[in-house]
Amino acid sequence: MKNVVVLGSTGSIGESTLRVAQALPDQFRLVGLAVHSHTERLLEQVRAFGVEHVAVTDREAAERCAAQLPAGVTLHAGPEGLVALATLAQADIVLCAVVGLAGLPPVLAALEQGTDVALATKEVLVGAGQRVMETCARTGARILPVDSEHSGVFQCLAGRGDDAAALRRIILTASGGPFRDRPDIDFATVSPAEALAHPTWQMGPKVTIDSATLMNKGLELIEAHWLFAVPFDRLEVLVHPQSIVHALVEFEDGNSVAHMSQPDMRFAIQYALTWPERCDGGLPGLDLHALGALTFEAPDRRRFPCLDLACAAGAAGGTAPAVLNGVNEVAVARFLAGEIPFTMIWKLVESALAHHKRVDDPDLDAIMAADQWARSFAHEEI
Repeated sequence: MKNVVVLGSTGSIGESTLRVAQALPDQFRLVGLAVHSHTERLLEQVRAFGVEHVAVTDREAAERCAAQLPAGVTLHAGPEGLVALATLAQADIVLCAVVGLAGLPPVLAALEQGTDVALATKEVLVGAGQRVMETCARTGARILPVDSEHSGVFQCLAGRGDDAAALRRIILTASGGPFRDRPDIDFATVSPAEALAHPTWQMGPKVTIDSATLMNKGLELIEAHWLFAVPFDRLEVLVHPQSIVHALVEFEDGNSVAHMSQPDMRFAIQYALTWPERCDGGLPGLDLHALGALTFEAPDRRRFPCLDLACAAGAAGGTAPAVLNGVNEVAVARFLAGEIPFTMIWKLVESALAHHKRVDDPDLDAIMAADQWARSFAHEEI
């Protein structure tokens, strides 16, 4: 039985995590749940799972929630509530699925005290990968990837890192998003509804827009660089519309290993939570005969410049990835609000990277300052 804390329990990943826990009641006990402001759903989750600790980062929502919590449930209010839950003494593993760099302080806090983190918040490694991995090396805590692609690489390496030196390259797959088969579309006229119509994955709006621009895959390349200590010239992307093969690892002897599963985040979540064991959580296997052909193609980097922008920021290092991420978050939010065109997302990112004075080997304060500079820059440009 593992005691699990879920940060971001009402989002897409959080809800999938609760479904995994519900399917494996003898494996997991939920001891803490955190949300930003969606307290109505949080209260339902608390009652369903008997959770004893909750965090609500929006203080007004926390005040409203306090009077409705069952007796015996401890409420942690404000952003510091995430750290309080991440450092619960009884927690065996913390699953982080909050949006953006808000996930960085609780992840670092959990790792500092030696608690493993199942990480779905890719911005944590994008913005502070060196700091996070150095903390893991010092404390012995582990980052267990929840992104399907990184979980795939992790499983191809048999859950160990001892084959990493023999890697020739890592290939992450991308669905191609909703615009892969629309070469004549005018991106300047794309609506939020069109960009949110993902062909294979059910995800939150921010990640779905990132998939439409291929920024999501660029962020995942930066994440893979830190997780597996692989340089960017050995990281590649292939577009795979069926979303069955999530990652491939090619070794120096020419052999390749691929990871395959249905496009359902519960596979990666369950593996992260049960690692190093496997168990039957009722998830469906593959019927390759029914699937028929699996196809692959190179991404069109001309149409989707976010991929190269992310790679350039990752290779530059320092505070550049934090700027990339911060500007992109603002741009995506403003696009979803109907305030800027789709094409302005990557134009803002490109402009910010060109204007930013990069700090090499940044500490946490420098990373957060770069994130704030990026957000201010994006708003001012818009």
